[in-house]
Amino acid sequence: MNASDENDRMPEDTRISERRLLLMRIVVVLTILLGVNYVTWRWFFSLNWDAWWIAVPLIVAETYSLIDVCLFGMMMWKARGRPAPPAPPEGLGVDVFIATYNEPVDLVMTTALAAQRIRYPHRTWILDDGSREDMREQAEAAGIGYISRGSEWDDRPRHAKAGNINNALQITDGEFILILDADMIPRPEILDRTLGYFTDPLVALVQTPQIFSNVATGDPLGSQAPLFYGPIQQGKDGWNAAFFCGSNAILRREALMQLGIVGYVRELDRSVVTALRSAGRVIEKARTHPAASDPAVATALDDVADAVRDAREALRSRQPLGEVTYRLHRRVDAATQSIVASDVAGIDADLRELAALAGPGGAGATPEEQAFDVEQAVSALSTRELSPLNALEAVQAVLRTIGVDRAAEAQPVMPLATISVTEDMATSMRMHGMGWKSVYHHELLADGLAPEDLGTMLTQRLRWAQGTMQVLLRENPLVQWGMSLPQRLMYFATMWSYLSGYAAVVYFAAPIIFLVLGILPVHAYAVEFFARFIPFMIVNQLLFVIAAKGAPTWRGQQYSLALFPVWLKACSTAFNNVVLRIPLGFAVTPKTRPSNDGPQWHLIKTQLVVMVLLVLAIIAGCIRLFVDGAEPVGTAVNIAWAVYDLVVLSVLFQAATFKGYDPVAEAERLADHARNPRRKASR
Repeated sequence: MNASDENDRMPEDTRISERRLLLMRIVVVLTILLGVNYVTWRWFFSLNWDAWWIAVPLIVAETYSLIDVCLFGMMMWKARGRPAPPAPPEGLGVDVFIATYNEPVDLVMTTALAAQRIRYPHRTWILDDGSREDMREQAEAAGIGYISRGSEWDDRPRHAKAGNINNALQITDGEFILILDADMIPRPEILDRTLGYFTDPLVALVQTPQIFSNVATGDPLGSQAPLFYGPIQQGKDGWNAAFFCGSNAILRREALMQLGIVGYVRELDRSVVTALRSAGRVIEKARTHPAASDPAVATALDDVADAVRDAREALRSRQPLGEVTYRLHRRVDAATQSIVASDVAGIDADLRELAALAGPGGAGATPEEQAFDVEQAVSALSTRELSPLNALEAVQAVLRTIGVDRAAEAQPVMPLATISVTEDMATSMRMHGMGWKSVYHHELLADGLAPEDLGTMLTQRLRWAQGTMQVLLRENPLVQWGMSLPQRLMYFATMWSYLSGYAAVVYFAAPIIFLVLGILPVHAYAVEFFARFIPFMIVNQLLFVIAAKGAPTWRGQQYSLALFPVWLKACSTAFNNVVLRIPLGFAVTPKTRPSNDGPQWHLIKTQLVVMVLLVLAIIAGCIRLFVDGAEPVGTAVNIAWAVYDLVVLSVLFQAATFKGYDPVAEAERLADHARNPRRKASR
């Protein structure tokens, strides 16, 4: 294990010096100026239009990267390191939520028992979405609260982890909520170190880092994110845009419930507007129904059309939604009753007609006289027009969707956002849109368990990326006017980063195409190219070095390119889900190792193919350079480019063969370390 003493406790005071911030701003300006100079020159003076099919994608990818760098530079412009918060006041009500679905019971209980030992007074709850009886028994035996879903969730959308927490929010009453994943072992001081921020009544969220203590030397799966849980979150924090990351976060209940109520009202308003618009179209179609020729039906349709029109006008004038829908339903009911009266009169006429078909009868008639021809009666009834009530049946179906109980959901108010398979980003984005503040507290206060193998890691990364892209497609932050422009850009920067898969494809393809086919996408002299490109790359890397302040970032850079198939799949599946309504599902990150302990080469087939192509391209380039006498500078540069791509992708070899550790044993070790922090962690 690579746990180090400096990782055991992050500093309480992480303020960024004015000198470092000034230096960072200077480098940001230089990076943007040199980047704009390079990309502008590339667009207007260096494109090889004879090979536009690779030249244009390459400059588009480079433009994408420049925008990414600009967003990062803006993020770091106001990077904020906070001093230690004040001590929390006494008597605050705190609930600790441990969300679980199918994780091992022993693992969850280890986390829950560690949560029980948190020093600040609180109540610990296990939110068991798996409704496991053995989990309930162990929780109750340990004096830990146990919550599972009730029957109201049957046959309704469950909304994964967000639904699990929303259900618990209706049952508990703590003023503040600490949310933990099942494998995040909290330290006893976690609430003492964070609750003090809430003395500011506008603070709704305090997010702490997610650091994994079971990561092997070299971090083979790229689990640690020192750039994100550090400079990036501190940069976002400077713009009041540090966001909720799903675990190790404390949230204010008032903000969550306000978020749920506002979301409920907005969704109800949208559904009413949509229903009224649809009702107008259905009414016009109903006028073509044969029964509409009946004067009573025609009058009822006119009354309903007037009611819908009046309701739409009332909504535009901002009248209370409840009153508008109540009056609408009353008028539709009245119109329906008039048709029912007409229908009953028609039925009465039908009965009289049947009685006439029965012939002369009466009390003194013989059975033969009372009998009538059934076939003749059915034939007579079949020629009669359908009930006039059918003309309004479709209209009634549409208007029945207008209601305030949200019958399609298990509960009308959903505090945590349910528009994504990851509930965190959308929730904090909505909070910021309502004027709440967030805080990033840079201190290790919970020890997590990283994925144990490549397959688990890929599942986790795919879910994160899918959820982020769902939020982008459903609630694009750039058009969320409740937030400031910098806040919108901070959220957009995270979403933008997941489009890197498309740029990665181009960056891998360009050197292969040149080395194999001799097609160069850049039409310029080497001196002109390098004079612009090299300074830009140098200051770009310098920016990351200054921002990271010694934190290792190379592993993260490798995975940002090496996982391009995951990013591509996330973008396409999120688009299919949001636009084409194809179900996405929710994949829980497995907490146990698969039974197959062999290398997982099948999970990186695409990257292996790319690596083979790169090797072949390097061989072809060497042949062209040393045998055919090809242009030396361009060939050498592309060989170096291909070698760099191979180095980036090589991270997957160690990942595919990594076997990990036993998660339950790791959780127990971390819990013991939390109880005895001075005891040296060992394996």
